[in-house]
Amino acid sequence: MDKNTIIGFILILAVLVGFSYLNRPSQEELEAQKRRQDSIAWVQQQQMEEIAQSVAAGKSPAKTEEGEELPDSVRYSQLQDRYGSFSVSAQGTEREVTLENSLVKINLNTKGGHIHSVLLKEYTNYEHEPLYLFEGDTESAFGMTLITANNRVFKTNDFYFQVVRETEQQAVLRLSAGDDKYLDFVYTIHPDDYMVDFDVVPHNLQDELSPAMHTLDIQWMQKIRQNEKGRKFEERYARLTYKFLSGDLEEMRESKDDTHSASNKLKWIGYKDQFFSSVLISKNHFETARLDSKYLTAGKYMKEYNTSTGVPFNRMNGDPVGFSFYFGPNDYTLLKNYDKQKFEGQNLELERLVPLGWSLFRFVNKWLIIPIFDRLTAWGVGLGLAIFLLTLIIKMILFPLTYKSFMSSAKMRVLKPQIEVITSKYKGQDNALIRQQKTMELYKQVGVSPMAGCLPMLLQMPFLLALFWFFPSAIELRQQSFLWATDLSTYDSLIHWDTYIPFISKYLGNHISLFCLLMSVATILNTKYTMDQQNTGQEQMPGMKMMMYFMPVMMFFFLNSYPAGLNYYYLISTLITVLQTIVFRFFINEEQLLAKLEANKSKVKPAKKKSGFMARLEEMQRQQQALLKEQQKKRQRK
Repeated sequence: MDKNTIIGFILILAVLVGFSYLNRPSQEELEAQKRRQDSIAWVQQQQMEEIAQSVAAGKSPAKTEEGEELPDSVRYSQLQDRYGSFSVSAQGTEREVTLENSLVKINLNTKGGHIHSVLLKEYTNYEHEPLYLFEGDTESAFGMTLITANNRVFKTNDFYFQVVRETEQQAVLRLSAGDDKYLDFVYTIHPDDYMVDFDVVPHNLQDELSPAMHTLDIQWMQKIRQNEKGRKFEERYARLTYKFLSGDLEEMRESKDDTHSASNKLKWIGYKDQFFSSVLISKNHFETARLDSKYLTAGKYMKEYNTSTGVPFNRMNGDPVGFSFYFGPNDYTLLKNYDKQKFEGQNLELERLVPLGWSLFRFVNKWLIIPIFDRLTAWGVGLGLAIFLLTLIIKMILFPLTYKSFMSSAKMRVLKPQIEVITSKYKGQDNALIRQQKTMELYKQVGVSPMAGCLPMLLQMPFLLALFWFFPSAIELRQQSFLWATDLSTYDSLIHWDTYIPFISKYLGNHISLFCLLMSVATILNTKYTMDQQNTGQEQMPGMKMMMYFMPVMMFFFLNSYPAGLNYYYLISTLITVLQTIVFRFFINEEQLLAKLEANKSKVKPAKKKSGFMARLEEMQRQQQALLKEQQKKRQRK
């Protein structure tokens, strides 16, 4: 290349650069051009959204300004731009597919491919209507979020699935993405089982889904219906519950709105009310989840639960993503058996959906109350008789503790004359400490411990409180009648009114439970009889006697809305306690008992080394006695 050629190229380049510089758009022109591009993009986006909404709603495709339908090629191009290969499933026919066994009837909807309704065939609600856990899209929604290869995001709820297999116990719904490319939802139920297997099976979607899609995001919503007569009581047991893969269980607050963000892996998520649950179980695990519980104050729904979570997903290998749904009763034995059979080794612990109290009370219920109750009901006896027999068995188990407590009270009672002598000899507040010391000396001489009667009573408390948790959770009592109670799982109404009465309606409700009323009356009579039998002649704290009578009244207000089965148990238990006291009093010879105690005074007792606590207690008593004497001397000088 010679010199003239090089100069020519340089001149041409200079001319081009100069022309570009002189003809460049101004800043105002650049901004106007940007506004035009934004406007065009906004209009195109609006058109795409209108088309998508029309297609999802099953309406006619978008039309031109003249009212004519868009050409098929244009409409297809727009849908493909928005949904990629999945655009072939943006239109379709909505229909229902039914899965059914002896226990449950499930309807699936081809729009969204989700479970549309669940009917529990063996149960009815409190108005004796068929018991649906949910029915229709307004009560439940379940969907997954997909990301296409061109980074378009959509939810399966808005697309139409094809039914490729339909039997009474299995259905395969297919979300097509073109020739031999699809995502299958496979639902399978089994005979006599509340569990539904749900598998998500991708096929040849590695080029249709985004490489960034490593999790399958899930959105699940359900409203909880009121199925029992006592709404306020049922609300206490309606809770969103979830179990971590590590084994911990969490429950959301039942009386107000609540939101949790679970950062650790979850095994299952349960939407429960008092006696029934919908549970979503992952065969692998759920990643981090956001859970929301809304408290609904009126209408036929008590709560609304929402979950947003995800599971690991690999679009390349096409492995199925496995889940299970449980739609059924909160039956402890039934739920526990899943760990022994279908989910052996996975430690689901679905039985923890049944509230049985804190650890100690749950232990008593798990290993004693439930096995006894299950055995009694297996014999085919009525629920009223089963509760009566359960009460007798519990009383027999606790009989040694009851007897020991009564004997302690009897010993204190036969010493009453001697206690009264001490009381009359050391009268007044100034001699209170001396009076107490002399009383304790008497007890020590005859070998009586004032605390001996308290310990057996305390040991009985775990049984009493365990049953307090057991009866409201026992689905066996649901809609079972006994005497005047038509449903032992809820309150029995002797009197009922609709008018709101201040204070009364707030704490008692708009009814009076006859079993609760009888139980409270029996408790008051038992309290009076027991206090008369345990009168040892010692001075009582002011107001203690009134407090003992006030407690049964408080129990009446507290337990009036609790299940009739629980109040019936407390009534029978109280009557048996009164009967035991009468029998003990009849068979125990108090004169012989007193003679035995008097004989203990003459026995030479080996000196016992005092514990550090007792030594400090006696030292404090001596110091208090010295202080009282000093105060008494000062008053005498004045």
